Amino acid sequence: MNRANDVAREYWFELLIAVMAFAGMLELVIGRDAPGAPSTSLWVTVPAIAVLVTPLFFRRRFPFAGPAAYWLIAPVLTYMDPLLIPFVGSLGLVGMASAFLLGNLRDEKQAGIGLTIVLGSILIVVAGIPGSQTASQLVFIPLRFVVSWVAGYALRERSEQAEAAEMRAAIAEHQREAAEMRAILAEREREAAARIAVAEERARIARELHDIVAHAMSVMVLQVGAVRHKLPRGLEEDREALGRVEQAGRTALAEMRRLLGAMRNDGDDVELGPQPGLDALDSLVEDVGQAGLHVRLRRDGEPFSLPRAIDLSAYRIVQEGLTNALKHAHANQAEVTVRYRPDELELEVYDDGEGPATTDGLGHGLIGIRERVTIYGGAMSAGAAPDGGFVLSARLPVDRSQR
Repeated sequence: MNRANDVAREYWFELLIAVMAFAGMLELVIGRDAPGAPSTSLWVTVPAIAVLVTPLFFRRRFPFAGPAAYWLIAPVLTYMDPLLIPFVGSLGLVGMASAFLLGNLRDEKQAGIGLTIVLGSILIVVAGIPGSQTASQLVFIPLRFVVSWVAGYALRERSEQAEAAEMRAAIAEHQREAAEMRAILAEREREAAARIAVAEERARIARELHDIVAHAMSVMVLQVGAVRHKLPRGLEEDREALGRVEQAGRTALAEMRRLLGAMRNDGDDVELGPQPGLDALDSLVEDVGQAGLHVRLRRDGEPFSLPRAIDLSAYRIVQEGLTNALKHAHANQAEVTVRYRPDELELEVYDDGEGPATTDGLGHGLIGIRERVTIYGGAMSAGAAPDGGFVLSARLPVDRSQR
């Protein structure tokens, strides 16, 4: 049943033509003795109708030749028997369908030729009817087939407009999907860049902290060794215990050096000098000034000694802020403010430029600053200043007992 329905939906036009042809043949058989019936034998007229409609069954493969052949065969049958086509009423419907197909052709030239064939053939058929022909018959009978052709032409125009609209919609949808895909890829790239920046900043902080921790452990090992050597001879157990502490410290130092080597990239230079702190800001401001950015340095509050890790991180934050202002924000001047609070250190870097990039291409920038501040439990903000320019602020908590 489903198969039959599919065939009927696919070939409904061919089935309609077959029904019309069969109805025409039946009309010839039943009305062979009626007034106005063709005088030619049924053995000729019935096959003639089959020959007339057969080209329409090939209209899918020959969209122009099939319907045109119908109208080219019609005058031939008229010369054979002028009453054949006028007598069979169903052939009028088939002729209108053929004219519709010719008007519905995509090729403008073929459609125009089809209209010419329809007009020429129908005039021959009408003129061949025996008896006197009135002007109205010569006009209104062909007009029905011209209207069918015009209907096919109009439907073709509408179909082309609908297809063009569908094509534009498909292109727009494709562009939208492409834009969404590009946005997704860009977001993934930003996320990947952020993860890389965080990882690199953590590695950088770890390398910096190595020097701080290693220095402290070296001092501890040296002091333990000094105490061990000064113990009296009667305290051998204490001497051995201090020796084990000293050995454990040296082992820990060796392990830290191996860890640092694993964390260092091949292109990283080994820093032989001491790590800088806020006491090196004057030198940093001087270097940035020589590079073309005028910097004003202000200190609020009574300076106090900071834990070495906080001191180093504060310097790195100011350094990164000035680097962004110099390289990316196209600033002319900047102001650095260091505020010493009882339990925290506040840093502010203001510049009159366009605002820094989120990364300098090496995985640092604002992402790295935020990660460094977060590690020490602080807070950071960055954005446009009320009066123009860009301001970077950071707060680092300070436990003075750890100094």
